[in-house]
Amino acid sequence: MIFRTKHFILTCTITITLMGQLFAQTPINASEVTRIVKTLSADNMRGRKALTPDIDKAAAFISTEFKKAGLQIFPGLKSFEQPFAAYEVNSGSSTVLLDGKTLPEQAVFIRTGAKKVEWNQNSSQVKNTTSIEASDNLIQKFQETLTSRKSGLILIDTAHAELFKRYKNYMSRNNIQLGLDSTTLVFALTSIKNPQTVQVSAQNSITEKALKNIVGYLPGTSRKNEYVIFSAHYDHIGILDPVNGDSIANGADDDATGTTAVITLANYFKKQKNNARSLIFVAFTAEEIGGYGAQYFSKQLIPEQVTAMFNIEMIGKESQFGKNAGFITGFDKSDFGKILQKNLAGSNYSFQPDPYIKENLFYRSDNATLARLGVPAHSLSTDKIDTDKLYHSVDDEFASLDIANMTNIIKAIAQAARSIIAGQDTPTRIQSEK
Repeated sequence: MIFRTKHFILTCTITITLMGQLFAQTPINASEVTRIVKTLSADNMRGRKALTPDIDKAAAFISTEFKKAGLQIFPGLKSFEQPFAAYEVNSGSSTVLLDGKTLPEQAVFIRTGAKKVEWNQNSSQVKNTTSIEASDNLIQKFQETLTSRKSGLILIDTAHAELFKRYKNYMSRNNIQLGLDSTTLVFALTSIKNPQTVQVSAQNSITEKALKNIVGYLPGTSRKNEYVIFSAHYDHIGILDPVNGDSIANGADDDATGTTAVITLANYFKKQKNNARSLIFVAFTAEEIGGYGAQYFSKQLIPEQVTAMFNIEMIGKESQFGKNAGFITGFDKSDFGKILQKNLAGSNYSFQPDPYIKENLFYRSDNATLARLGVPAHSLSTDKIDTDKLYHSVDDEFASLDIANMTNIIKAIAQAARSIIAGQDTPTRIQSEK
């Protein structure tokens, strides 16, 4: 027993020592991490907001870093940029009458990709009227309605007035569509239960917008048609109202840290030259306004060919589990997390199950699109989301980051991914929502 204990300690010591020597000679070091994250979160990036010129500088920087790393252009693209179009739908005039009574503007929200909407009580869409009662879960019903893909009138009990107001404001701000949606949903906050007459009239303006992900590629040595993705979003929320003279939401932790991890991992795995599976490194745009970059990217892939996705989201600070430890969202949805834990056994690093289940983080980041298609796509993070006072503020700056801990988290990801990229482990699939 004593011999086995000594043997175990010796093995752990050798493992930790070898890992330290390995990473000491790679791009995953504090000086390189500092250079990249400091550049991405600098004031001259002006918060990297999607659909503004400010994000272009960040895109160019990431493209240059991918080129320097020696990545290849992803098949089908002409450069590291993956351009695509989205559409901004701005509401013009709209009127909703129920039983001859005009509803106030604040009680109506219309979500559509159409320039013009004209309904009455005889319209097929109005025949698809649903009601959300006072006792219903408004958030759940909203989600069910949005995912049903069926046009219709939704009557919402006035007991939900406060939450309806928040949803209306949120959806009005996030008026971007990846493709013009033929579905029209008319949400009406009203005490009228079964209107006998209905009239809906709306005019909208539609503007095409240009967006782009940044994608790099490292072909596998023996399993080229099996892909492992390392991703993060490079956009943030731009310029806010000034606080003590500062109006730039730098987005250092959210998510310049994740983008930095993607770049340094690209450098690391390129130098290793031992990935059996093909690796895709992608910096997504438009996560903050609806996840459109990840949605478009996912549509260009065959989900069954994607073995795993490491989506890296906010790793700039110590987690609730302490130094050198992070968490994995959706831990129980596949055995992805258990594989990572196995690969880190005997090291100073660890990844734990997501402790913030109520925050629904699994579906709040760019992993969600591929996860819904059955891919073991999970986010890795260290953020204390329940107490993070810098989140989406002008104070999310480089100075707030723990670079040493962040560097170790990136090393942990590299170590944890080794058996998956080598083709030795294949995570179980997530139940598809197709």
